[in-house]
Amino acid sequence: MGRFHLFASDLSLVALATFMALFLRDNFETTTEHVLALQPYLVVSLGAAAVIFPAFGAHRALWRFATLDDALAIVGAAVGTSIGAVAIGFSFNRLEGVPRSLPILQALLVVALLGGARLAVLSVGHARAKARLAAPSRAGDPPQKTTLVIGLGRLTDLYLRCVDELAASRVRVAGVLTENERQIGCFVRGVPVLGRPETIVETIRTLDIHGVSIGSVVVTTDFELLAPSVRDALTAIEREGRTRVERLPELLGLALYSELEDASALRPRTADADAEAALFTLNEQELAALSSRPIWRAKRAFDIGLASALLAVCAPVMALVGVAVAFDIGLPVTFWQRRPGLGGRAFELRKFRTMRPAFDSDGSRMTDDARLSGLGQLLRRTRLDELPQLLNILRGEMSFVGPRPLLPRDQPVECRGRLLVRPGLTGWAQVKGGREISIADKTALDLWYVRHASMTLDALILLQTARIVIFGERIDQRAVTGAWKELGERAARRAGAPEPALAGDAPHARRDDAA
Repeated sequence: MGRFHLFASDLSLVALATFMALFLRDNFETTTEHVLALQPYLVVSLGAAAVIFPAFGAHRALWRFATLDDALAIVGAAVGTSIGAVAIGFSFNRLEGVPRSLPILQALLVVALLGGARLAVLSVGHARAKARLAAPSRAGDPPQKTTLVIGLGRLTDLYLRCVDELAASRVRVAGVLTENERQIGCFVRGVPVLGRPETIVETIRTLDIHGVSIGSVVVTTDFELLAPSVRDALTAIEREGRTRVERLPELLGLALYSELEDASALRPRTADADAEAALFTLNEQELAALSSRPIWRAKRAFDIGLASALLAVCAPVMALVGVAVAFDIGLPVTFWQRRPGLGGRAFELRKFRTMRPAFDSDGSRMTDDARLSGLGQLLRRTRLDELPQLLNILRGEMSFVGPRPLLPRDQPVECRGRLLVRPGLTGWAQVKGGREISIADKTALDLWYVRHASMTLDALILLQTARIVIFGERIDQRAVTGAWKELGERAARRAGAPEPALAGDAPHARRDDAA
């Protein structure tokens, strides 16, 4: 409920900004008639905000962190809300009774109110942290440990927050070392940025001269990305025994962890699974050749242009769908899942919600059929639930055409070939079988697409996607068989076999796999 309350607070601030914009426009001498005329615009503004804020992640940003990305999310959400409200209002009543300058004032005030509220919360948090630091030590408290931090990013912010809130009397952070020379001399949550990681030895010696003995060095970035001289210096420091070197990802249990490998380890291995793995696996030369194809740069330029145009055109539709979902299913109006994307890097794929909560009012788990609403069925059938993924495309996490991103448990860990490119809103596997074919068949079709991708093929896939939306999905067995046959031929050539594997021998013949 905490996140819901924050989201409701954001919507309340949007409403307040709308009224304040009217008062500013009327020089604080507005009339009751003007306020009443503003009500339709206020309603569509709240509806647009209910969709735009979750899409930008603005509803959960600066209440906890204060970074440039979070500030940009606030600005983007405010501008998107005003544009969406104008588009919907103009289509309904041509913005009757709404001054033309009001949306601009509204966007500026939304940024000011939302940013100000978050900064106020942060200021209260800082004041409480300082009060804890200033509190006298109690008898029996352990001695305070002094640390030095290497790295400056979100993990650093997280570590400093944890120290402030959980260990202020036991841990003191003497400073931060960062690669960015422009940040030297600045402060992060009251902690000074002292220099670059290469100066770690000199920094420790200088602090020791000032009576500050460093008991541990906490590395909040990828240890392997540090310069060799820094890694050597940290190894030498740890060998001396006076100072411990701790890696934050390891302390959090994140080191050497792969979501794909972890999910793959849970799947039982069979002879058929091993056969599939042999067909799906590409050697380093094949991976390098496929990833360097010029088509991927051309596709990215096309994606940016088309996604920008469609977002402008579809903003009223997205706002209306968001309002309908809010009334029919409830908040939040979007649903997200972490999926492996380009290079296996996880991203949040977003859709409009089509299902009600998993548990009823008595706490009993509901079946998927009971959770799926009539509106949800319509959104799935027309693919309108996929509209928020236009933002994924614009951010570079997805493409219009590519292998559809699978859940980590369904992504074959050995099949890195389908992760060479950005996942798609639609793809070759979707137009040749969609939900009706197995994961193995989808993987075979996706690998076929990665090898044969072209702008002409992408145009064909987009046209066939439109046909599927109208007439429904069907399996193209010829395409599935052809994809498996090509995999078999390539595997045979790699092994030096005289005869290629036959398509009929491929594991795709099983139809009882999870789709």
